[in-house]
Amino acid sequence: MGIGTRISVPPTTNTMQIEKIKKFHIILASSSPRRQEFFKKLGLEFEVRLKPVEEIFPEQLKGLDIANFLSKLKAEAFLPELKSNEILITSDTVVWHKDTFLGKPKDEEEAYLMLKTMSGDWHEVITSVCFTRTKDQKLVTSSTQVKFKDLTDDEIWYNIKEYNPFDKAGGYGIQDWIGLIGIEEIRGSYTNVVGLPTQLVYETLMKILD
Repeated sequence: MGIGTRISVPPTTNTMQIEKIKKFHIILASSSPRRQEFFKKLGLEFEVRLKPVEEIFPEQLKGLDIANFLSKLKAEAFLPELKSNEILITSDTVVWHKDTFLGKPKDEEEAYLMLKTMSGDWHEVITSVCFTRTKDQKLVTSSTQVKFKDLTDDEIWYNIKEYNPFDKAGGYGIQDWIGLIGIEEIRGSYTNVVGLPTQLVYETLMKILD
């Protein structure tokens, strides 16, 4: 069994649309505090339910296909216990740069190499969100282009030492110090880079439950 934590939001956040969503039990399968905070700000009641998943994907997959594969993989462990009134939401964010996958760094050296290779260049942040019910499954994706300035080694190492890069794809958080001083331009959804394309998630929930 997974770990379940019920999270509620104040009733003042309710709207007619939110009331429609409340007829269903939303399960967010993510330990990310950033994704959980987004769901709270959306005014959604949800349960955090976690299961261990080994995030391994076929070597031939690239970019978008990696994110899609992993978000669906994370849903598989929950399928046997999913109930008819439940909506399971799983997601995965990947960074793609120069035809290379940049996941969560294993150590400081890998985090440094990731940021160094993206310095002064564009990279793509891709998030795939999978909505699973007992009767169907829907997959949506968001892609954002991000440009770093030329980062100095001091700037890179400061961010690694002062902020946690090990739970973030590409070894950085756009909401952290390195994002504030290092990002010159962004094309697409900001919240997608943080870890969840909130507008797309809300819109998809509305369509699923319509």
